[in-house]
Amino acid sequence: MSGGEPSLDLDQRRRKALRDPHALCQRGGGVQRRHLPGRDQRQVEPGELHGPAPGGEPHPPVLVNNTNPRTLLTRICDTLSTNRVHGIVFEDNVGSEAVAQILDFISTQTTVPIVGISGGSAVVLPHKGEGSNFLQLGSSIEQQINGMFKVMEEYNWENFVVITSLYPGYETYVDYIKSFIDTSYFKWELQDVLMFDMSADGLNDVRARRLLQQIDTQVLLVYCSHEEAQYLFAMAAESGLVGPGYIWIVPSLAVGNPDIPPPDSFPVGLISIITDRWRMSLRKRVRDGVAIVVKGMQSFRKQRGFIPEGHSDCHNPAKTPPENDTLFRHMLNVTWENNDFSFNSDGYLVNPAMIIITLDRERQWDKVGTYETGILQMRYPVWPRYGSYLQPVSDYRHLTVATLEERPFVIVEAVDPVTGTCVSNTVPCRRQSNKTEAIVGHTEPYTKLCCKGFCIDILKKLSRNIKFSYDLYLVTNGKHGKLVRGIWNGMIGEGSYLGLALFTVLKSHVLFDVLLQVFYKRADMAIGSLTINEERSEIIDFSVPFVETGISVMVARSNGTVSPSAFLEPYSPAVWVMMFVMCLTVVAITVFVFEYCSPVGYNRSLVSAKDPGGPTFTIGKSVWLLWGIVFNNSVPIENPKGTTSKIMVLVWAFFAVIFLASYTANLAAFMIQEQYIDTVSGLSDKKFQKPQEQYPPFRFGTVPNGSTERNIRSNYPEMHSHMVKYNQKGVEDALNSLKTGKLDAFIYDAAVLNYMAGKDEGCKLVTIGSGKVFATTGYGIALQKDSRWKRPIDLALLQFLADGEIPRSRPDSRSIAVIIKSYLSVFRDTQKLQTVWLTGICRNEKKEVMSSKLDIDNMAGVFYMLLVAMGLSLLVFAWEHLLYWKLRHSVRKSDRLDFLLAISRGIYSCFSGVEQSDRNGSIQSPDVTTNYSQANMLKMLQTAKDMVSSARVENSLDNATKTLETWS
Repeated sequence: MSGGEPSLDLDQRRRKALRDPHALCQRGGGVQRRHLPGRDQRQVEPGELHGPAPGGEPHPPVLVNNTNPRTLLTRICDTLSTNRVHGIVFEDNVGSEAVAQILDFISTQTTVPIVGISGGSAVVLPHKGEGSNFLQLGSSIEQQINGMFKVMEEYNWENFVVITSLYPGYETYVDYIKSFIDTSYFKWELQDVLMFDMSADGLNDVRARRLLQQIDTQVLLVYCSHEEAQYLFAMAAESGLVGPGYIWIVPSLAVGNPDIPPPDSFPVGLISIITDRWRMSLRKRVRDGVAIVVKGMQSFRKQRGFIPEGHSDCHNPAKTPPENDTLFRHMLNVTWENNDFSFNSDGYLVNPAMIIITLDRERQWDKVGTYETGILQMRYPVWPRYGSYLQPVSDYRHLTVATLEERPFVIVEAVDPVTGTCVSNTVPCRRQSNKTEAIVGHTEPYTKLCCKGFCIDILKKLSRNIKFSYDLYLVTNGKHGKLVRGIWNGMIGEGSYLGLALFTVLKSHVLFDVLLQVFYKRADMAIGSLTINEERSEIIDFSVPFVETGISVMVARSNGTVSPSAFLEPYSPAVWVMMFVMCLTVVAITVFVFEYCSPVGYNRSLVSAKDPGGPTFTIGKSVWLLWGIVFNNSVPIENPKGTTSKIMVLVWAFFAVIFLASYTANLAAFMIQEQYIDTVSGLSDKKFQKPQEQYPPFRFGTVPNGSTERNIRSNYPEMHSHMVKYNQKGVEDALNSLKTGKLDAFIYDAAVLNYMAGKDEGCKLVTIGSGKVFATTGYGIALQKDSRWKRPIDLALLQFLADGEIPRSRPDSRSIAVIIKSYLSVFRDTQKLQTVWLTGICRNEKKEVMSSKLDIDNMAGVFYMLLVAMGLSLLVFAWEHLLYWKLRHSVRKSDRLDFLLAISRGIYSCFSGVEQSDRNGSIQSPDVTTNYSQANMLKMLQTAKDMVSSARVENSLDNATKTLETWS
């Protein structure tokens, strides 16, 4: 024991302890006691503990040699026996793990709560002793591992290696990692677990180097002490594993005290997860620890009405009271200064606030993120790969990848507004801000976003198989790549000129805007909907294609119109003429003739005089009969009596059934409102080559500065000159133009158009010919010229395509059609990706006509016919009245009615036949004595009608005339 206080009589000290309860505060090798309020003293708030404790002066500090466990135990037990101690506040810095183990044993034996205020010992105490009352404000090793994997998941670091020393707790560290990856939905791949002695005695150097040289991954998780970490990183530097290409992640145990400058062997970019209390002052941490003890006592006293006696004998273990009666239970849920100090059953904080730190280029620990309540908030990028203005450093295992947003290949989303991170199945990506604004501090040098899509999944698979890490960013000018005034822009520009490309956006009205857009960028790879063509292949290399595409045309389904004569269109005009002018008339005459010549018909009955009145079947009734049969109308008709005429009517009825059934079957196809789709045979179609000859002129366009426009400009210059004024800014603008009728056709990459057609709401957009492709090509990954990554990427893509059948010869990037057709059938992994990203609910039908509900436009022709019939009826009605008035005046002036009666009788008998009446009856003379000439005329006509069937008249015009003369 070094140092101490004057010796006190034991009985005197016991009597003093009964009067004053204490909290024992220990820091490192020292012990400090503070008075706590007794049951008969006033209530003391924890905020008062920053100064001298009320109720007496503070005791002088007691120094304890913590390197000697016996001395430590003796001194603490002596303090417990002389003071009424209800809690011990312990500053458990990194390096005090042995003291923490002893205190945990003491808390188990004496039931005195102990609060570790720094959390340095939390890592090596994963499992405390049974009945332990040790509370720690730090984070456990399990909680730190959860934070590590959250960071790795954020940046898709799937492959990793675990390196541990033999420091206590390493087995728990490895076991929890294995358990975590077994239960995680993320596709983790633990390459290896390396365990070796990291003592800096030189005996294990050869074995350490040999194990480190076997590592073939970039992410390394380490568990060791602070001293062992110095040795490990020295060996790693000799093995070439220290640099921006490797990501080292260590727990707080290996970092040590972050306030002390890190050792020289620690690599720049080292990542660690520690508690956020590392920057708090000692006074603040002690106040929090004492507050937990005091708040627990207040809760106990409020519930039980008294403060329990502190245990004061280390030699006799305390009897474990009921769980609800322990002071420790009341300390598990404490709220103090808006801080939640809730502990789990193991004595660790339920939701510890942790921070992610990294060693920057100035060799200072820099806070780059937080992890609390399972939510990770990161500053991007997490490790210092970049110099000024995000200039990347040289790293052969790390690639800078450029991409361009275009659904479904690359979909860009904002980060989660709460956590600031990307959700699962997305990859962090950045959009570069312009350099001048970053200099003046108006904005961040980049904007963090989240990318996903078909190409992003391909990139993740390549990264996993080829074992490289990457930074993904979006090109600033939003172009695939075009040669403008000798300078390539877009993604092609990102990878050309050995990775150093000049970007420019030409704005003629303000020169300064041009300068703001001119900057240099380096990209090792460009991935996206990047079409392979000859012009681009001259300055960069392309991988083998991973998606078949080409040029396709998208149009919108347009609503057609229904002709007013649509109800007549099931048959041609010639059929209608044959039916109603010839067939109906000829058959009607035939039936009438057969009936007239029949033995029981009109003529035979008249000659034989068997029926002087004769039958009533006439030519008019024959037409009416056939008409009713055709349309199946329930109207009063008179059937013929002759056998031959009946057979003829039956044949006509069979003909009418076929005629009407055919008409009904075809009527629906002509009455619906059709949706027409413009069809073209190819880019050489007349609609594209001579759009002005169409009425109205055919409007079509594409997105400029792409391979589609280049192809059209090179092969169809006149077509290109016409479409320039209809070009669209982007695919979304083009789709809106198609739907609103501003554009008739949109020419673009087939893969993109097929996706858009499949995902279109309402399925109004379709690609012609069920996705017909012209000028077939493919999407490839752009690489720097003669890049060493070309062959590994080609082989990996072909392995995806051929399911393991990798050709020996390096494929030619221009033979894309042959490669795609030969490997697409067995492209299992990519087919799954295509199912997820490239298919939709809409399908192009072979018959490019769709039906809709019948509307007023569909039935317009029938209504027009009805209106015309009504108009003709009105004309007949007017003509009838006009003829009647003319006839009335003629009858009034004439003395003879022979001619009028003859016409009237003839017309009536032709269409109505002859009606027999009572032969024995007599015909009364019409009463024409009325003073109204119109009434006289009506009576005379009715009398003439009766005369037709009268036996007295005997169907003779002469007799009828004579009879009328006698009446007059």
